[in-house]
Amino acid sequence: MSAPVTVSQARRSVATAGRVVVKVGSSSLTTAEGGLDAGRLDALVDAVASRCAAGSQVVLVSSGAIAAGLAPLGITRRPRDLATQQAAASVGQLTLAHAYANSFGRYALTVGQVLLTADDVVRRSHYRNAQRTFSRLLALGAVPVVNENDTVATAEIRFGDNDRLAALVAHLVGAEALVLLSDVDAVYDADPRTPGARRITEITGHADADGIDTTTTGASGLGTGGMASKLAAAHLAASAGIPVLLAGAADAFHALGKADVGTAFVPTGPRLSARRFWLGHAADASGRLVLDDGAVAAVVDRRRSLLAAGIMAVEGVFDAGDVVELVDLAGEVVARGVVAFDATELPDLIGLSSPNLPEEHRREVVHADDLVPLRH
Repeated sequence: MSAPVTVSQARRSVATAGRVVVKVGSSSLTTAEGGLDAGRLDALVDAVASRCAAGSQVVLVSSGAIAAGLAPLGITRRPRDLATQQAAASVGQLTLAHAYANSFGRYALTVGQVLLTADDVVRRSHYRNAQRTFSRLLALGAVPVVNENDTVATAEIRFGDNDRLAALVAHLVGAEALVLLSDVDAVYDADPRTPGARRITEITGHADADGIDTTTTGASGLGTGGMASKLAAAHLAASAGIPVLLAGAADAFHALGKADVGTAFVPTGPRLSARRFWLGHAADASGRLVLDDGAVAAVVDRRRSLLAAGIMAVEGVFDAGDVVELVDLAGEVVARGVVAFDATELPDLIGLSSPNLPEEHRREVVHADDLVPLRH
């Protein structure tokens, strides 16, 4: 275990959170040869059960389904083709769920399996359904175990890795903290295997992570998310007001106890409502609106609605009610929102002030209530 660090406010928030999402990677649960490592899984469950006994509700986002299905199918390395990955997942999900049910059963804790696809987060109605499911499972005292539904997910609709899934789930369930566990025990300023690599104990914003080597991955080759995905997930959660702790799975007891290990991420933005988080970070964007500098300032700095006068160009195909990205003249996404016009309507309206618009079009292109700035 890494040497304990001073417990900051962010770490205290993780340690005392009443509802916490814990994510564990494939390489922390499986062997290089494939198959689950019962000892590692039991150790993780021991730490989660201890946190539950202390009064917290825990949602566990667990990788490992594909890796767990390799050995039973006689596959020696992680497959690259989607069909074989899906086949392995269909076998491995049963193995993983059974292992968790047995392990949590040692503490008389009931497990509920929740398999999600990106569609369940991208579509607003699915998002709300998932919220209700989690809420009821937690109210009934169960431990939800979440994974991407690899048996049906396609390349086009995948989350990409369970780190991002965990960040989205953390907000979806109203978690007060996110703990990312892997075979890397913290964030370092260089590959931790390099002599002189310095451990970073706390990250207060994107600038603190500049220059960090994000190519570090575990040695097993069974996972899909490297340090880049963990940093992205941590920043995503922190930007929405959720403190994050990134630590080694071997340090799970300390990570879910005093939170005095790993790297802590300080919340950098306000806590968003579920709808605004969905709008800003989960929903698919159907197109783009290019804004002039004045419109960017109004939308980002003054939290105003977007009017036609501030739009320079329209990109993509979308209908009124779709989510679109708002970008500045350099192409950087500065906000996302629900557009009030079809893409075919806007070209004749852009650049015009409200008095010069036809009366039926004198309304906000994106209302402030339906708009989430992404640049602070």
